[in-house]
Amino acid sequence: MLSDTHGFLDKRIIKYARAADEIWHAGDIGDFSVTDALEKIKTLRVVYGNIDNASIRQHFDESLFFELEGVNVLMLHIGGKPTKYAKGVGEQIDQLKPDVFVCGHSHILRVEYDKKRSVLYLNPGAAGKHGFHKKQTLLQFELSKGRVQNLTVIELGEETISDR
Repeated sequence: MLSDTHGFLDKRIIKYARAADEIWHAGDIGDFSVTDALEKIKTLRVVYGNIDNASIRQHFDESLFFELEGVNVLMLHIGGKPTKYAKGVGEQIDQLKPDVFVCGHSHILRVEYDKKRSVLYLNPGAAGKHGFHKKQTLLQFELSKGRVQNLTVIELGEETISDR
């Protein structure tokens, strides 16, 4: 799972994408070249983000709610964080009752179980080179029998983003 590529797909992401059953992109795609490349590798689930243009917004949805391996997932770009969700997001979680809530936008990697809403919050941070983040991050995990298992944080290394 990744987010906030802002039109840049780091070649180091490809090996993780190939190892996945599906790729999820939580918005701020930036350019169709990113999703075109990822779609050639595996099934891709995508929501658009606030920086995405009208063409991207016409092609992808603002939010996705789906079930996979017995896990209900809600994904959108701007989600806030547990206890301080973005406007309307807490209500959406309360209504849909997902097991997992995925968002991006903050460029801050965060994994937290929200006890109040009984949902696992996942924000993969930022995989692109645009923004204040110092490390590009992704999340990798397995869904099986209604549970998230083997969750791994992937950091793409100490390479200076501006050096690429």
